[in-house]
Amino acid sequence: MNSETLISINEVYRYYGNYCAVNNVSFTVKRGEVLGFLGLNGAGKSTTMQIISGVLGASSGSVSIAGLDIMDAPRQAKSQLGFLPEQPPLYHDLTVDEYLDYAARLRGIRRTNIRTAREQSKQRCGLEAVGRRLIINLSKGYQQRVGIAQAILHTPAVIILDEPTNGLDPVQIKEIRELIKELGRDHSVILSTHILPEVQAICDRVLIIHEGRLVLDQQLENINESKQNNFVNIAFRQAPSLDTLNTIEGIKHIVQINDQRFRCELHPGSTAINNIVRNSAGAGWGLVEIIPETGSLEETFMRLTSGAQENV
Repeated sequence: MNSETLISINEVYRYYGNYCAVNNVSFTVKRGEVLGFLGLNGAGKSTTMQIISGVLGASSGSVSIAGLDIMDAPRQAKSQLGFLPEQPPLYHDLTVDEYLDYAARLRGIRRTNIRTAREQSKQRCGLEAVGRRLIINLSKGYQQRVGIAQAILHTPAVIILDEPTNGLDPVQIKEIRELIKELGRDHSVILSTHILPEVQAICDRVLIIHEGRLVLDQQLENINESKQNNFVNIAFRQAPSLDTLNTIEGIKHIVQINDQRFRCELHPGSTAINNIVRNSAGAGWGLVEIIPETGSLEETFMRLTSGAQENV
């Protein structure tokens, strides 16, 4: 994989009044990487995607696309970005060719280059045979393909796809997944979804967002190799601060899931679990849960997003 970082998100927050929809989210994506962005409905996925694409402004923090800050240089940054929102921005009374030509003009592609750009995007998306058909007469799967075609017309460095297989039948889903994998060879791709098999079939790496917080950032292959992981989930009645937990010997990295629950990566072979128990008992934190993770993406997702606090 190319080591070039094409997406950089640093300490992004988004507030609606007093409600924090995106809470201190930071991550990077490299060229040739397909990143799965998972979360329950309302977790903050679409808000984060809209911030990255420049549709929404962050309350604080920074977003860079191909090294260009999306606030300082919005036009240049967005020229490196292709975005397919959950509802594709299609004009149903146009033919596929008319629509793609219009999208190319919006993207600033030179008139002499529009036909080449259109035909290349149609070829990549399997639309060669439907160029003269009205979009309204296409199946939902082909309409999704048209939506992806408009996102890649200008050969952007970064492609963001928000629920790209929503409402498709199994054959259409398989076709769109293959297309996304092909796109991931040359671009950075973020796939926002709540469908776990989607991530397992397509992605190299997975992020999980829960209640606006990023609670997981891990290579998919590492999640599936449970015996090689050193992750535990812990919960307290009176939880200490994240900074306090970070001082416990043997903890390599820790992420806060909610006010009482945390996900910890431990140094291999360390006595971190004993240290957590000892510190909790001495300080009266009320340790009520310490569960080693298994290797299933589904189990990891459910554990991090269930918010189960029955015993807390």
